[in-house]
Amino acid sequence: MRRIELEIVALSHSMTQSHNYAVVLGERRGKRRLPIVIGSFEAQAIAVALERMLPNRPLTHDLFKNAFDTFEIQLKEVIISNLLDGIFYARLVCMKNGELFEIDSRTSDAIAMAVRFECPIFTYDFILEAAGVILEDQEGGGFSTVPANPNLDENAIEVWPMDALRGRLQDALDNEEYEMAAKIRDEMKRRETKD
Repeated sequence: MRRIELEIVALSHSMTQSHNYAVVLGERRGKRRLPIVIGSFEAQAIAVALERMLPNRPLTHDLFKNAFDTFEIQLKEVIISNLLDGIFYARLVCMKNGELFEIDSRTSDAIAMAVRFECPIFTYDFILEAAGVILEDQEGGGFSTVPANPNLDENAIEVWPMDALRGRLQDALDNEEYEMAAKIRDEMKRRETKD
């Protein structure tokens, strides 16, 4: 699998989920973007580290960094390793005494740690193919998103994040692609009943 290095492009309120935020990761050598919905606490943890703010007391991610530093554990890289039912999975790749090991992590926590350690963030091409978008200029200013791979197999919608499903549903309805809209609607309902 081809690994792709990402960087944080933006951190903003999620347009589709009122109390959440979105961190947007972009290819270092490409135009694709990977939007990931995160909670407000994780958004704060990422923003504090990006802005190099020093809180009076350590936040949870600062505590973890301090513990890693104390026990001489290096965070070498973060890998967004999988996407299942619209949920991203990540791993922290660490080193201690010359030995590599991996720790399972929520993606938002992994990104917050990567910012603190100033380590690279990677993902795999199949994740960007499934959930990535490309920002396109619109007339009158602003941007719209288009799927990074518009020729995705329609069965791949089960790995799309909910934000991507909502956006693609609206696009399908706007373009009168009712068959695709029905498939997306059914996938969204399936996930809602799972929760």
